[in-house]
Amino acid sequence: MAEPDYAPPRKRSVLIAGHATSISLEPAFWRALEAAAKERAVPLNALVAEIDAARLEAERPPNLTSAIRQWLFGRAFAG
Repeated sequence: MAEPDYAPPRKRSVLIAGHATSISLEPAFWRALEAAAKERAVPLNALVAEIDAARLEAERPPNLTSAIRQWLFGRAFAG
């Protein structure tokens, strides 16, 4: 059964450069992130690592969870 879009965040561990990190996202964001990884034909960890690397290039990098949400939002409206 699918979780409602307004469910509280769920914490999951992902590997970035061989290191486990914990990310808390609402189920709707997890589904969107999984769909983006599938669309790109890359593992979820690889996509998170890509988003992480891009956020670290920012002048004032947001935390990883915020970067993922912003990346997904930008993707949704990219055309």
